[in-house]
Amino acid sequence: MNESTIVYTHTDEAPALATASFLPIVQAYAKAADVSIETRDISLSGRILSAFPERLKEDQKVSDALKELGQLATKPEANIIKLPNISASIPQLKAAIAELQAAGYDVPDYPEDASTDEEREARARYDRIKGSAVNPVLREGNSDRRAPLSVKAYARKHPHVNKPFAAGSKTRVATMGHDDFFSNEKSVVIPAADTLSIRFTAADGTETVLKSGLKVLEGEIVDSTFMSASALDAFLADTLKQAAADDVLYSVHLKATMMKVSDPIMFGHVVKAYFAEVFAKHGAALEAAGLTPNDGLGSILAGLSEVAGGDQIAADFTATIAAGPRLSYTNSDKGITNLHVPSDVIVDASMPALVRNGGKLWGVDGGEDDTLAVIPDSSYAGVYQATIEDVIANGPLDPATIGTVPNVGLMAQAAEEYGSHDKTFEIAADGRVDIVNAAGDVLITHNVHKGDIWRATQAKDIPIRDWVKLAVTRARASNTPAIFWLDEKRAHDAQIIAKVKTYLGDYDTTGLTIEIMAPAEATKYSLARIRKGEDTISVTGNVLRDYNTDLFPILEVGTSAKMLSIVPLLNGGGLFETGAGGSAPKHVQQLVEENFLRWDSLGEFFALAASLEHLSDTTGNKKALVLSSTLDRATGTFLEEDRSPGRKVGTIDNRGSHYYLALYWAQELATQTDDAELAAIFAPIAEALASQEETIIAELIAVQGKPADIGGYYKPDATKIVKVMRPSATLNKVIDSIN
Repeated sequence: MNESTIVYTHTDEAPALATASFLPIVQAYAKAADVSIETRDISLSGRILSAFPERLKEDQKVSDALKELGQLATKPEANIIKLPNISASIPQLKAAIAELQAAGYDVPDYPEDASTDEEREARARYDRIKGSAVNPVLREGNSDRRAPLSVKAYARKHPHVNKPFAAGSKTRVATMGHDDFFSNEKSVVIPAADTLSIRFTAADGTETVLKSGLKVLEGEIVDSTFMSASALDAFLADTLKQAAADDVLYSVHLKATMMKVSDPIMFGHVVKAYFAEVFAKHGAALEAAGLTPNDGLGSILAGLSEVAGGDQIAADFTATIAAGPRLSYTNSDKGITNLHVPSDVIVDASMPALVRNGGKLWGVDGGEDDTLAVIPDSSYAGVYQATIEDVIANGPLDPATIGTVPNVGLMAQAAEEYGSHDKTFEIAADGRVDIVNAAGDVLITHNVHKGDIWRATQAKDIPIRDWVKLAVTRARASNTPAIFWLDEKRAHDAQIIAKVKTYLGDYDTTGLTIEIMAPAEATKYSLARIRKGEDTISVTGNVLRDYNTDLFPILEVGTSAKMLSIVPLLNGGGLFETGAGGSAPKHVQQLVEENFLRWDSLGEFFALAASLEHLSDTTGNKKALVLSSTLDRATGTFLEEDRSPGRKVGTIDNRGSHYYLALYWAQELATQTDDAELAAIFAPIAEALASQEETIIAELIAVQGKPADIGGYYKPDATKIVKVMRPSATLNKVIDSIN
């Protein structure tokens, strides 16, 4: 890889399909500027195959691209464009495995209950793949996310609709507030480099090492906490009664993808609470069949054909839903409830959608209704309740006039990876969990009970220092107040606050407004300001980074996919992310059914422009800077001309939007005066694309309205993808003629 190389990630679902259309354009334009575009496969299927090379034929083996990119991310020359990837829940992982097996790949089943060494090894490899496995590897830096000026300008000129809450709306958030992760948290700062272990001591004195060899550095924050299973169950039983009494939809909002260990367990508790009578009656049979509520109702129903009396069990589930409380539905046409799939309702996407829709979700008949939004842990539930209260009191936010809330997020070196990796456990028996240092000293201890969910997390000192620096830099560059969303009443945040106050002293903050507020208060403060057209930077930890970079963009510009997402890597490289992928599955379904891809690649355009600018800054390639500046202007024209994909067959879809971006980009390159060679190359390209617009659009629309064969969901056929995603021979001929 030479220094003028950008690495494009090959991921999953709609983003991967869209890239099959857009990447040939990018590669052709970049080559004219002596920029090489390489790809690396970090898709779910690619990660599965790379984990089991010894089981595959030579022509089936793939390299461990994620490991390679993780190493690259620590180097100054890193320049990576990362598209959204699947953060696999267990049902998604199993589906991908089944698809690969059907295609002839000898990968093992996912062993739910590993009993042999071989099964335990397979389970360990799969556990490194599921959930948010990609982001901690690549994010060797903190996050700078904001809505580009062109996107805000477009939203102000063409505002979407944020619906008002109806008078007397019953929609609200329900959260535990006690015996949860927030209330049980303990935290320490490590005084010197050390090696820790996590030890469980059962009530009978039996000791089990849950985790050993946990290396920590001086100044690192380590904390642990747990959620009481019994308190969770009592809370869920109470919220079900509340939803029934209020006659509102019942909807749980978790993050079973990123928090891949803890949140599926909580999801399972919700399923068991709602279907308490069914599990009391049939729980033993379901457990014997390996059907777990953690995987959701959909997985259970799909497996009942193999269970004796499965028809009656299915009927009992159906009868319970009919009796209520009424559930919210993610797809009422197909009978998919909020409890069907743990990865279907991700809190950071689902809660802003609820707010934008006037506090209403969708019921069994597709109709909208008020909702009890259940967010068990109280750490950040107040953010959404504060937002709901603000909109009820002050009316919906007007995208035509409001300001913006960009985000600076702490995430470098896997900071604050809660509930996801190898430090989260469902406790097997009553006892005590200790975090112990190498000298045998107990740093943190918790008394726990069987079924409790215990987790630990880390945040290294260098990423925190860099995060504070980035916050001050952004505040200074944009002359915008920066608010650290930290709660002094929370153990972890209290440690962070002490460091923030110390490290702010390293910078000249004269004239800047930099404050620390608890999340709910910061929400109220930021909403009050954006209603006045004022901007406020939210400076947050890792989880709130995810939440805020969906909440505010969805209310401000209608989607989080249009954010500029830059990760200045700690060692000088750059990671450029292209937006969220939560709606990707529905887009793939529409493509397969009617050859229409509604996915919007706008975030990809922004990421590419920033990547090219970074490459120019680090390598001195002036042509790359010309590509970047012209792409920025072309994207502005793209927005002004409203060339984003339509929603229905007969309008331009993702492929048509790529054509128009290519046209406007070529026109900008042809008329710019900074590089005569590039202008000469792209003048005939611009003319050809413009003169053949009618033919190209006709060819792109002609394929719509009938099924598309892509040869697989998790590992589609590459040849079929090219045929589907590049259907205009005229456009292809022009693009392929460059250089």
